[in-house]
Amino acid sequence: MNLAANILPAPNPIDQIETFLNAHSYTLERRSPNEIVVEIQGKWNDMLVFFSFEENMNCLHISCLMNIEIQIENKSKIFELLALINDNLWVGHFSYWPEHKMPVFRHSVFCNEQNPQFDKQIIQIFDIAVKECERMYPIFKVVLTKGMEPSQALYPILMETAGQA
Repeated sequence: MNLAANILPAPNPIDQIETFLNAHSYTLERRSPNEIVVEIQGKWNDMLVFFSFEENMNCLHISCLMNIEIQIENKSKIFELLALINDNLWVGHFSYWPEHKMPVFRHSVFCNEQNPQFDKQIIQIFDIAVKECERMYPIFKVVLTKGMEPSQALYPILMETAGQA
């Protein structure tokens, strides 16, 4: 029995995202009815955020591509760094995008337009993706371009601070 077969098709969340991005004057490109790309000016460099809607699963996927070209030969450092970073994330994960040879933050969410907080949830995930890329950019940069050991590069982020400065 397929319960989903009796449900009417949900509205495309890409339309909602396009409306939000246009309202905030982002530079964007609607590549298809189910995909939109926005360029974000970051603290360290520009990032591309991809929104893709998978109709059959009623799922929205968000990817934030960081513009860091890998200059090290040892790919094991990349995957060690990804494992260490992902172990400390609550939402989403980082992966390696082989086509572009760059790190990317990814997260997916099932769409529920009947949820009155759906728009806010999408904006929150968008903010999280950009903030996590901003936070991790220097770490990716020193490991992927300078060859620093992943555990050494992550040490300042993983340190717990006590008190106030």
